[in-house]
Amino acid sequence: MIYFVGAGPGAVDLITVRGQKLLEKADLIIYAGSLVNPELLQFAKEGCRICNSASMTLEDVLQEMEQAEAAGRMTVRLHTGDPSLYGAIREQMDALDQRHIAYTYVPGVSSFSAAAAAVRKEYTLPGISQSVIITRMEGRTPVPDGQRIADYAAHHATMVIFLSTGLLDKLQDELIRGGYAEDTPAAIVYKASWQDERVCPCTVATLAETAAAAGITRTALILVGDFLDGSYDRSKLYDPSFTHGFRKASQ
Repeated sequence: MIYFVGAGPGAVDLITVRGQKLLEKADLIIYAGSLVNPELLQFAKEGCRICNSASMTLEDVLQEMEQAEAAGRMTVRLHTGDPSLYGAIREQMDALDQRHIAYTYVPGVSSFSAAAAAVRKEYTLPGISQSVIITRMEGRTPVPDGQRIADYAAHHATMVIFLSTGLLDKLQDELIRGGYAEDTPAAIVYKASWQDERVCPCTVATLAETAAAAGITRTALILVGDFLDGSYDRSKLYDPSFTHGFRKASQ
């Protein structure tokens, strides 16, 4: 059996209980060494084969999985954060389907959740934004038409931008071109939940210079939107004048 496991955003104790138990039982662990905290490998049992996929191709990964499966061994494919976001797991699962190899998928805590915790903010504030756009800047990997940064910026919703730290000059231009004001609040969150986590508040127009001043060139999320600062409406959920299925209005 192959288990795709979300490693969480970085902190060792933010992997799920299920994920940790699977690591402890695995005969083979293939982990994304460029992003996954190597301290998680402490849970591997003695004799477990460990492969760093940072230098492997898809074909290399599948070969390791096939060999383990043929030998009756259990594999954990350990991905950063939650594998559903920029994890490149679909192509692995499709290949396993073609080979009639069973697998399952254990979700993890995404770095976008850890980034919200780092800045101590809520992405969905009444009167500000009720939508969160998770996206990336177009670089060597293209994005489909209608899904570029400027297209999404026009919505003025909360934005969480992955894989774009090396493109901040272009990113801020695209955000402004899409409709964000230059002074819109933003934040650069470096290695959310790791011991060396850093939060750099800034504005849309100062993203590039803020990252340069901090020496941040990779492994960061970019947060954009008015949820970072300013007023908002009170939630109806705990408003005494609001009735819902679990409470009647008291005012």
